[in-house]
Amino acid sequence: QVQLVESGGGLVQAGGSLRLSCAASRSIFRINAMGWYRQAPGEQRELVATITNGGSTNYGDSVKGRFTISRENAKNTVYLQMSSLRPEDTAVYYCYLFFMARDYWGQGTQVTVSS
Repeated sequence: QVQLVESGGGLVQAGGSLRLSCAASRSIFRINAMGWYRQAPGEQRELVATITNGGSTNYGDSVKGRFTISRENAKNTVYLQMSSLRPEDTAVYYCYLFFMARDYWGQGTQVTVSS
């Protein structure tokens, strides 16, 4: 079992920045696939960014060049630095990891970008 706790969401004006954090309840050193997804009202959950244990990253097309994912294994934490935020980035952001053949999700953190 792994618990994930997100933090760092909030209200920001367009063009602003936020950093999300996701703390895992166990060591993430051997967990390869971790990332962030988001879901806006009435929309399907979509990929934001993923990162492997080796540091390889993958981003959704809509956030490339604006968001940066990173991980700090010593703190069992994954981060999402979001810059140049747009109103269409408004969503609940979920932390995700895959471990022992199971998906784990955090409870989500709301990000609201005002125009």
